[in-house]
Amino acid sequence: MMNSHEIDYEIFGNDMQIVEVELDPQETVIAEAGAMNYMDSEIQFEAKMGDGSKTESGFFGKMMDAGKRMLAGESLFMTHFTNIGSGKKRVAFAAPYPGKIIPINLNDVGGEMICQKDAFLCAALGTEISIAFSQKLGTGFFGGEGFILQKLRGNGNAFIHVGGTVMKRELNNEKILVDPGCIAAFSPGIHYSIERSGGLKSMFFGGEGLFFATLEGTGTVYLQSLPFSRLADRVLEHAPAPTSYHDEG
Repeated sequence: MMNSHEIDYEIFGNDMQIVEVELDPQETVIAEAGAMNYMDSEIQFEAKMGDGSKTESGFFGKMMDAGKRMLAGESLFMTHFTNIGSGKKRVAFAAPYPGKIIPINLNDVGGEMICQKDAFLCAALGTEISIAFSQKLGTGFFGGEGFILQKLRGNGNAFIHVGGTVMKRELNNEKILVDPGCIAAFSPGIHYSIERSGGLKSMFFGGEGLFFATLEGTGTVYLQSLPFSRLADRVLEHAPAPTSYHDEG
């Protein structure tokens, strides 16, 4: 894996945030398709198959990586933004729904971070974005958020987006139980599994879902108060039923 570009950044806003990345000449930041908000005129952007972290990867390697991203429900392509000018230039990326943008220096968390499959926003070129299956299929099928997670690997800055308010927890050989959708990201020292939420009565009438996610070990955990799936469920629940119209003859 290549060394990540050393990008500077600034985050603006409160609940609908923007991260503005400053690029030196020939520096590059990669992002999910459609995440860009604005950019300076001498920044060149190009849609590429893959994250560009493996310079030796051939066509078939890129196809394999793209196929994995499609399994996670992500776009086949990523957009690469490069400063082709002579001075510092800026490009900004916006959060897709209300929440917070979390900057993560991957060097500070052991070079790796596991996050929800739709949490990644952008990162310095050299960051590898791949998928991480839960250790047990049951973890995914009963976890409520799908059994595919994203894995970010590298030694530079990456940015993820979490819904609502973010809580950062440092676990020291500890264990916490969390609604599976409220997990935003966690570092490699954390073991992730699924537990039943209690007896049958609690499971069906407690209103907290059938299963809890168990996070156990030593490392960093980011929790989100408003998973997008929960927001979408509430919007659909209160949306007016569609009305059908019939021609009167």
